[in-house]
Amino acid sequence: MMKVGIGYDIHRLVKGRRLILGGVKIKFSKGLLGHSDGDVLIHAIVDAILGALGKGDIGLHFPGTNPKYKDISSLILLKETMKLLTKSKDRINNLDTIIIAENPKITPDAERIKEKLAPLLKVNKGAINIKAKTNEGMGEIGRGKAISALAIVSIRK
Repeated sequence: MMKVGIGYDIHRLVKGRRLILGGVKIKFSKGLLGHSDGDVLIHAIVDAILGALGKGDIGLHFPGTNPKYKDISSLILLKETMKLLTKSKDRINNLDTIIIAENPKITPDAERIKEKLAPLLKVNKGAINIKAKTNEGMGEIGRGKAISALAIVSIRK
């Protein structure tokens, strides 16, 4: 049986933080504000996996009110989520994502992000798609004040 999950996240951009997307440090003058490292891409992926498993969302498993997760690498959250996937005897078929940001341009780093995520997700790089879009100058994202990400994952026994 195949199951599908979808995830979404958005965080504000602020000075004084590193920009991490998909576990990869991206060269930029601002980073994402969050209780953890603010990695919107991994947060969306975690939500997508949890959704496919019918296990709630990231806030249920890794609440922002818990000091344990303060400034934690989102890679750790993804690893913990993958343990749930393994325990259920499911595995990932493919992952499709969109990162929405006016700046920085994400496409030059997409391959590095795939290389970082593939072993964690236990798939080859070809099963991961990273797309980059702008918000055409509209809203907080369009004004360069935030970055968001969407992810959809299919899993199977």
